[in-house]
Amino acid sequence: MHEMSIAVNIVKIALEAADKEKAKKINSIEIDLGKLAGVAEEALLFCYDSTCKNTIAEGSVLKINSIPGQAFCEACNYQFEADQPYMICPQCGEQVWLINGGKELKVKSVNVD
Repeated sequence: MHEMSIAVNIVKIALEAADKEKAKKINSIEIDLGKLAGVAEEALLFCYDSTCKNTIAEGSVLKINSIPGQAFCEACNYQFEADQPYMICPQCGEQVWLINGGKELKVKSVNVD
């Protein structure tokens, strides 16, 4: 379950940001998570709660902004929303290999007191 290592890194980034601000509490962490990033949201949330225990992030909320996948068909120059990494172009029927959105995984903001 790679979601645990992802949760650990998210909390680490937030703790470093909180330390720079001399914060006593992390209230929430907001992330952008692409639909094609290969991360199960429910597993990430579970791991996040476990990772926050006994830190200033305990009790905080992980806010997930879900970013849709985007694919581009080079055969017909059609851009469309993708829900898996390998798609057939809905316009021309060609195999699409160029995914140009939806793989994001980044900490967007950390709310602290």
